[in-house]
Amino acid sequence: MTISSALADLPPHLGLVRTKDGPMVYFKYDHYIGRSLETYGEYSKQEADLLARMISPGDVVVEAGANIGAHTVSLAHRLGPLGRLYAFEPQRIVNQLLCTNVMLNGLLNVWVFRAGMGATAGSLGVPEADFMSSHNFGGIGLGDDLGRELVPIMTLDGLALDRLRLLKIDVEGMEENVLQGGQETIARLRPILYVENDREDRSASLIRRILGMDYRLWWHLPMHYTPNNFRGVEEDIFPGVASINMIGVAREQPVDDTGFHPILDDTSDWRNCLPS
Repeated sequence: MTISSALADLPPHLGLVRTKDGPMVYFKYDHYIGRSLETYGEYSKQEADLLARMISPGDVVVEAGANIGAHTVSLAHRLGPLGRLYAFEPQRIVNQLLCTNVMLNGLLNVWVFRAGMGATAGSLGVPEADFMSSHNFGGIGLGDDLGRELVPIMTLDGLALDRLRLLKIDVEGMEENVLQGGQETIARLRPILYVENDREDRSASLIRRILGMDYRLWWHLPMHYTPNNFRGVEEDIFPGVASINMIGVAREQPVDDTGFHPILDDTSDWRNCLPS
C-alpha cells in the first residue's frame, strides 16, 4: 500500500507522512507537531539532531512526555536493538498514536507507558482534548481543567534502572516533579538531562533544583523551522518560534565547549540568549 492510498482510509483528523526515520501518523489539527510533520516531514530538527549526538547505540533513554513519538522514533533508531527507550505519554488518544508510530517503525527497543511521571507514585487527572479541532496537543498538562480521566503517575526511581544515558522531560510545567521523583536515580547514574523550561513562574525553582544536583546547565533554543528540512521546503511557517529547553550535564563529567549560553543561577533568562 502506498502512502497516498493509505491516506484515503484515515479519519479526517489524522494524517500519514514519510519522515527521515520512517512513516508517522499525526494529528492534522495540531498547531506545531502535526503541522511540522505535514509540511517538513520532521519536527524540531535542531532538537532531534542534538539528542542524537547525546546518545550511542546500546544506551538507555527515558522520555517523559513523548507525545506521538516525533522524537521517540529517531531516538530509538539511534539506540539500536541493544538500547532501551522508556516512553511515557498519559493522554489516551495521544498514547495510541505513539504506540502506532512505534509499531509502524518496528521498534522493539521501546517500552510505552500510558502514565505520567511525577514526584510520587499515584494518579492524576488528564485532559480529554478534542482532536477534531485545532489545538496544540503537545501543550496540554496533567491536571489542566479539561477532563477528569485518571492516569497512573510513576516515578523515575520506581523504574529501578541500572543504566541511564539521557533523561528527556517535556511535561508542561511538571518538570521539577519528574526530577524530584528521580533523585536517587539521577544521583546514582548521572544521566544527561534535557528539560523543557518554558513556564516563567516555575523557571527559577527548576533551575535551582538541577544546579543543586551538582549539574551544569545551558539553554538550548531549537527553532521549529530549519532550512535543511527533510522535504527541502523553503517557507518558514513558524517564524521566530523556538522551543525553550535546558541541557544538564553532571559537573564531574567533561564537556567540550557547547556553544550554548550557560545558566549560572536561577536569574538566567532565555530571552537574553536570542540573536540580536
